Amino acid sequence: MKIAIMGFGTVGSGAYESAKAAGGIEVVKILARHGREGYEYLNEIITPDIDDIAGDPEIELVVESMGGVEPAKEYVLKCLRAGKHVVTPNKNLISACYSELMEEAAANGVKLRFTSAVGGGIPWLFNLLRTKRCDEILQVRGIVNGTCNYILDAMYDKGADFGEMLKIAQEIGYAEADPSADIEGTDTLRKTVISTNLAFDTAIQEEDVLCYGIDTIQACDIAYLKEKGLACKLMMKAEKKAGAIEVYVEPTAFSADSLEANVKLNNNLITLTAKNIGTQSFYGQGAGMMPTGQSVIQDVIDIRDGKEQNVGGKGVSSLKADNSNAVHRYYIRHDRMCEHMEPLVDTYEERDGIYYCISKPLPVEKMHEMGHHRKEKGREMFFAALDE
Repeated sequence: MKIAIMGFGTVGSGAYESAKAAGGIEVVKILARHGREGYEYLNEIITPDIDDIAGDPEIELVVESMGGVEPAKEYVLKCLRAGKHVVTPNKNLISACYSELMEEAAANGVKLRFTSAVGGGIPWLFNLLRTKRCDEILQVRGIVNGTCNYILDAMYDKGADFGEMLKIAQEIGYAEADPSADIEGTDTLRKTVISTNLAFDTAIQEEDVLCYGIDTIQACDIAYLKEKGLACKLMMKAEKKAGAIEVYVEPTAFSADSLEANVKLNNNLITLTAKNIGTQSFYGQGAGMMPTGQSVIQDVIDIRDGKEQNVGGKGVSSLKADNSNAVHRYYIRHDRMCEHMEPLVDTYEERDGIYYCISKPLPVEKMHEMGHHRKEKGREMFFAALDE
């Protein structure tokens, strides 16, 4: 099979190396503005022009690893309309444009695959879809952002400050120069949208997902939770309840002996619960050149070999996102005990002018609203759901 790769950064080069190792796959064009160090021998197949790929009848499949929504969306649509299969690890694109792209692929008789978009090298979406063929998915949840997990794990082990560990994560390449998508939870939110839509055959949008990241966490939060036998992780969760889907992203405090608490470094842990099979968890590298690149080429091989994948997730289910009934207790840290907070708190401790609280059961919507309101007012709080 002759393929092209659009974007030749970390994932694109990983896909190239994995294609070579797999055999039977020939990369004949690479869309890039310039060559890459160490790959000078590929300069003759590099082009900056999408039409060199979309207009080449020999190219059967295109890997899109550019990232972002535009121009990736424009280029993917052009390739689909030209009758070419597309494989992409681009969570931004799939989260924002899933239904439109799937409809375009179907209209042109080609495949769109993206099992590397969540979990990198972990076969998460592959196994989620496989389980769904003969079972009913009840819940998906997990740690799906390696940058946040690296920071939280290091803060827990070393007692380090958030800013210090974020800087180190940037220096070693785990975090971008602008880390906001990771630490504010947006990256996790996009992976939540994709996982939820596939699990429940629905078509929720990014705006349907409540989201609060770890950008307001401090070393004192980690220390207090650790003292109570708890460890904090940034979690996604989507659960079928009462004819709707509760779906949100938030920091969560787990018992120190739980699976989630013991996910180290930049690893991911993603879990499904199904009606018959029960609970299954998938652990491993959630990003990186070879883990993600290999996952991309697994999709390429499946398409080449004619292996079907019942993706679903096009809104065929009547289930909608509804967080109005989602309730649990929270750890909350803030700088004063104001009147509107007191009725919400079960217990609290005051240490050096900081209030550490355990709330009564609170609506998730209300907790997120309070957190974002405090951010907007410049009086940041941190909260973490208690896994009980």
